[in-house]
Amino acid sequence: MSRKTLRLLPSGFALAIALTSVPALAQATDEDSDHPNGEIVVTAAKRSENLQDVPISISAISGNALAASRTNSVDDLVTKVANLQLTSIVGDNTPIFALRGVSMSDYSLNQSSPVATYYDEVYKGNFAFLGVAMYDLERVEVLRGPQGTLYGKNTTGGAVNIISRTAKLGETTGYVNLGYGNYNRMEASGAVNAPLGDNAAIRLAGTFARADGWFKNVVPGMPDLASTREYGLRGSILFEPTDTVRFTLRASTSYQNPRNYGIYAQPEDINRPGLSKFEIASNIAQRRRARTYSVALTTDIDVSDTLGITSVTSWDKGKLSFYEDTDGTASQLLEIPYYDRASQFAQDLRLTSDTGGPFDFILGAYFNREKVFNRTTFEIGKDIDLTGDNTVTVDDCVEGLTNADPTDDGIACLFRNSFTQVKKSYALYTDLKYELSSAITLRGGLRYTHDTGKQSEFQADALGVDESLVATLIPTSSLSYKTDNLSGKIGFDYNLADGNIIYISVSRGFRAPSFNAQAFFDPSELSVAKAEKVTSYELGAKTQFAGRSITLNMAAFYYDYRNQQFINVDPSTAAQTLLNFPKSRIYGAEAELTVRANDMISIHSGVGLLSSKIIDGTVSGTVVDGNRLSNAPSLTFNASLDLAIMDNDTGKLSLHPEMAYQSSQYFEVINVPRLQQSGYAILGAHLDFETADGRWTASIWGKNLTNKLYFTSRVDLLAGFGFDYNHIGTPRTYGASVGMKF
Repeated sequence: MSRKTLRLLPSGFALAIALTSVPALAQATDEDSDHPNGEIVVTAAKRSENLQDVPISISAISGNALAASRTNSVDDLVTKVANLQLTSIVGDNTPIFALRGVSMSDYSLNQSSPVATYYDEVYKGNFAFLGVAMYDLERVEVLRGPQGTLYGKNTTGGAVNIISRTAKLGETTGYVNLGYGNYNRMEASGAVNAPLGDNAAIRLAGTFARADGWFKNVVPGMPDLASTREYGLRGSILFEPTDTVRFTLRASTSYQNPRNYGIYAQPEDINRPGLSKFEIASNIAQRRRARTYSVALTTDIDVSDTLGITSVTSWDKGKLSFYEDTDGTASQLLEIPYYDRASQFAQDLRLTSDTGGPFDFILGAYFNREKVFNRTTFEIGKDIDLTGDNTVTVDDCVEGLTNADPTDDGIACLFRNSFTQVKKSYALYTDLKYELSSAITLRGGLRYTHDTGKQSEFQADALGVDESLVATLIPTSSLSYKTDNLSGKIGFDYNLADGNIIYISVSRGFRAPSFNAQAFFDPSELSVAKAEKVTSYELGAKTQFAGRSITLNMAAFYYDYRNQQFINVDPSTAAQTLLNFPKSRIYGAEAELTVRANDMISIHSGVGLLSSKIIDGTVSGTVVDGNRLSNAPSLTFNASLDLAIMDNDTGKLSLHPEMAYQSSQYFEVINVPRLQQSGYAILGAHLDFETADGRWTASIWGKNLTNKLYFTSRVDLLAGFGFDYNHIGTPRTYGASVGMKF
């Protein structure tokens, strides 16, 4: 194993994470909506509107539907929203989302995905902010396509909005749910809402789960991996001092400390000697730890009957650390501890009109400051004795770095880098609509963003196994950038006589510049990637028929994708730098169908087609022009059925089978055939009972019922370490739960 191979390693990981997805459109599944005909009101366009009236490709799923289908992790959204993709290469509940082929080709913990994640209108750009969130939800909204006007940077692919339930005036209500499942899974969740006088109310919600690891560890005395051990707490206070002023204060915290995920390491012959498909031989026992804190104040003021002011002020803090057994074996060939600590402050202020006339607008200003500390260590061959003294010490690292034998380069060494990163973003934005006639509406918007970033105190060292310094490879260094961006959108809606709409739009989004976190061996690896941009051309339709019992939404799109950020390795020097693909193109189409046949049967389905192609790009000295983008299945499909088996004075018994399918895909842009994932389907179902008064519920559920083994990411480490690095999806899980409302 040469030093060049060691330098190639982080790049190989990063290239495997280029996620891709096809979009699905506006599927609404609100099982107990307060709105007629199952309509969902969304806030995707920063104002409350019927989902079918918003000329954007959106999927919206109610909190009740998510809870009933056991969607208790953001990772599970990929089976609910057609063509939404993710990789969880850094662990559960820290997904890297992708939409319509727009992806992040870097797994570093300091990076922000091009598909932004928002909790209650608060942007969560860093992995350390995510934590436990999928409980006591109002709904989840998935917006496809560049959202460069209302949402701003890092939304070249789209945005995922997670909206929690908040306190309600004059109500004393609540619920509690308890459950048990295989792998000794125990869980509890609940919430209570109570008035605080006539003008205020409080809501407290929480969730707890614990389960043994499903990745069976065959090493005696070592724990099974991929366990569950987490809790989340959220509180909200609503205060309405007058009819025109509303304050909503939210605070939350979460903690996770399970056994870390396991790596499904495969040698070249695809066999894993002595191991079955869900077994691992790991020598790492350390727990994964993730802690989050968040506070946000939303202020709504009705200035007049037609104008309103909204302010969202937020603060976040989080830590994420885990020790990855990268080689997936009981040896110490390759292990990587990660550490990420982050904090942020954000302020969004906007003025919204609702005149009821032909012209309406949103004018806003935004500020965000994010500070990140990142540390990563590559531990190479810590159990290899090069000096022959029957013990591994710092002398072995020195021998590995200085020995003339290139196969010893880096053996018995720890390669560590660390840095602090501060990014600031200032933005002014507007969103406008004007009714040219009763049938045609013109829509548009602009957003000006000024971004600055500084990476300071960057240093990379070679250490002995006792962490004593052997050599400083990159002396203390710093980088910075300053950039300005103008994003925009323009489009037309055509309102048909029956209330359906056809829309066409052109929009542009951008992803901010990024610092390289994978520099370990040479100062030339320190780099800043330029901002990437996506220009989208989209044609869509939102339609309902048969008394709105049938909803069919469709869209077709074409993307001009410029400067996608990726890790590149110079073949002559082996230096790894964060650079840009000059150009790719993506086009596709999608449709979502909901049929409410009667009070007993409803069907929901979504299908997406995608074609992605790199027009101009080179990776590790290999020209990849004409290759597919990674994690880009050409076909995705999902379907679910809501079937009421019994509905009488005793209660309601209903069955809900579901299926999600995706065709074959690559996990990296070089398109290595060996690492291709073949097409597969995931099956699940839940059987629910609810008493006639709605007070008691019971459910039996199952996920991945066929126990399908499938890959969620793959990396080629065959040449340097003799195996392919793989993540696999969760095997079959099942259980039962009971609940009570009061």
